Amino acid sequence: MGISMFVCVLVGLVLYGTTTIINGVEGSHKVYKEYKSVPAVEVKQLHRTGFHFQPKKHWINDPNRPMYYNGIYHLFYQYNPKGAVWGNIVWAHSVSTDMINWKPLDPAIYPSKPFDRYGCWSGSATILPGNRPIILYTGIVDPNNTQVQNYAVPANYSDPYLQKWVKPDNNPLVFPGVGVNGTAFRDPTTAWWGPDGHWRIIVGSRRKHRGMAYLYRSRDFMSWTKAQHPLHSAKTGMWECPDFYPVSMDSENGLETSVMKGNIKHVLKVSLDLTRYEYYTVGTYFHEKDRYVPDNTSVDGLAGLRYDYGNFYASKTFFDASKNRRILWGWANESDTASEDVNKGWAGIQTIPRKVWLDKSGKQLLQWPIEELETLRGKNVHLNNQQLNLGDHVEIKGIAAAQADVEVSFSFASLDKAEPFDPSWADMDAQQLCSHMGSTVTGGLGPFGLLTLASANLEEYTPVFFRVFKAKDKHVVLMCSDATSSSLKKELYKPSFSGFVDVDLTDKKLSLRSLIDHSVVESFGPGGKTCITSRVYPTLAVLGDCHLFAFNNGTETITIEKLNAWSMNNPLMN
Repeated sequence: MGISMFVCVLVGLVLYGTTTIINGVEGSHKVYKEYKSVPAVEVKQLHRTGFHFQPKKHWINDPNRPMYYNGIYHLFYQYNPKGAVWGNIVWAHSVSTDMINWKPLDPAIYPSKPFDRYGCWSGSATILPGNRPIILYTGIVDPNNTQVQNYAVPANYSDPYLQKWVKPDNNPLVFPGVGVNGTAFRDPTTAWWGPDGHWRIIVGSRRKHRGMAYLYRSRDFMSWTKAQHPLHSAKTGMWECPDFYPVSMDSENGLETSVMKGNIKHVLKVSLDLTRYEYYTVGTYFHEKDRYVPDNTSVDGLAGLRYDYGNFYASKTFFDASKNRRILWGWANESDTASEDVNKGWAGIQTIPRKVWLDKSGKQLLQWPIEELETLRGKNVHLNNQQLNLGDHVEIKGIAAAQADVEVSFSFASLDKAEPFDPSWADMDAQQLCSHMGSTVTGGLGPFGLLTLASANLEEYTPVFFRVFKAKDKHVVLMCSDATSSSLKKELYKPSFSGFVDVDLTDKKLSLRSLIDHSVVESFGPGGKTCITSRVYPTLAVLGDCHLFAFNNGTETITIEKLNAWSMNNPLMN
């Protein structure tokens, strides 16, 4: 994914000659020429994260194919070495032994050849037989943004860090071809090996208003042939950063991308250029026909399931062979303006890597922060059997509230006070509903949850909360991460991010985990069923003046059965 996902907030924009603002966030093919090569004079520390991945300065976006190789985790990512807005993009490269502490290396790929002279955009890595990693990436060949797919290989396979990469002169490997939009043809996936002896990849594209996952096959990884039909398509607009992989129906363990046999499903994820959100489906891959058919358990389109219902884009998974798990990385952009980013000298973070697996229902994925994150936990406070009545705000004291990990289990005695779910809301997405029924709107069963990054007198706070409704034949759980009151600053994008939670309320309990890190609140609903990431910029609730509260604004009494909160230490970060 390239400049098409350059996102800034509330700044004038030209997109193919038209002004477009989507969900309060700009998507832009516009280059900020006045900013893109302005280096950081000073890196402002206010709002910089303590334990999320980010370089020392400047702009980052997509996590390009992370991988595990010979005991080392590699993360490649889109990076501007010259400034804090999109531009001058290279493939930056960092390495780690735990995905928490990171060491920076020199960029792995940067524009230097005719086949990528105008840009090195996103892509993926594959481990070939003989334990040989190879990178596929999108190269820009002319000022018109014509896109081709190139490859790069390590200069020295014995180097444990794979510090230098070579782009052979037989590039490009894949051209748009007849009938393919050459300016919308990017982000090749990790390859998978089929029973017929062919490698396969998909490349994101669009044809008129349809998102396309074009399929290519190769016996030798060098000569690629476009399949007669795409792996899948849907009427959603351009598909960026596609990802396609198998998941087990029997276990939380991850599967290597080429696994075809066993009790498995496949996941197809795409990033939507039209909405700046992602969605995924769970379905069946018929490898004999090279067709993917989503199950009918979720929407295959704009209202589909998301990894994350907040600020999360251009995600990429990989199979971690060291622990037999599949790991998800995603990019969380800033929600301030381009000029603010230039002033502070940095922009963009990667969310905490998450283990991802299939729910027992087979209908959706579950996500949870990798277990290694817990090594950063410091001072701990806990709370048990604390009742929250209507209007109660209980402060969680004794930790660094601006940089914390909080796990809490809520319970309630009855579902009787759940508010009726208005049938007219069925056509309203969760974010709209949350914006109408925020944390201060009194309800029956909820709203209840946490007030994160809060000032002492609640002039600023980012609530993460639940509200339970009663529909005709079931209960509906709404989870929100609402940035509306997150900052006194005006020139910010402050959405009411929200998603519904498909959860059984028989035991009358809901759990929540929030990772709080200065300008990001990354939250996980019950068991990782619904995840929401918010970027916020408080002016009062910063550093030592930040507070954390549990609250209830519903008439049904809520009990905090168990709450654990930890101050989080800083890892080694680039």
